[in-house]
Amino acid sequence: MRLGAQLRQGRAGAAAYAGVLSLVVLALTGAVGLALHQPWLFPSLGPTVMLFFESPEQPASRPRNALIGHAVGLGVGVACFYALGLSGQPPAPVGGLTPGYLMAGALSVAVTTVVLTLLKTPHPPAGATTLIVSLGILTQPVQLLAMAGAIVLVTLAGWALNAGLLGREARRF
Repeated sequence: MRLGAQLRQGRAGAAAYAGVLSLVVLALTGAVGLALHQPWLFPSLGPTVMLFFESPEQPASRPRNALIGHAVGLGVGVACFYALGLSGQPPAPVGGLTPGYLMAGALSVAVTTVVLTLLKTPHPPAGATTLIVSLGILTQPVQLLAMAGAIVLVTLAGWALNAGLLGREARRF
């Protein structure tokens, strides 16, 4: 029996597995952010790693779904932010929720949901990614690149750890 399968036996083993690996992956990602002075740790990564390590067998936990989901969320968030003329305004958490931010936020999650459903690539944390962007929290090109880099790092690290510790049952990309 593989180490990961042994660790996941029982509720305590599953909890330890998910908790320790979430800590490792997010600490790694945060360390990269500290070194680069960029936001490599942001809210939608938390639910992503929780999916990876709490329920790796679920379709939403597949690395492919995470990469596509967050990419769609980023793209749609940017499109809604700029299409609704929100550039130059303070982010919603600072300046308050305006009608423009309300529309950008609601529309970005709706469009992200539609696209991911049509592509058959569910990944609910992508809804948080699109809100982070459409509400103006992270919108600068360097911030968006940092988000993309963090998503790739978290996804590859999560997949590699699950595949190495759980074996064949977690190798599906």
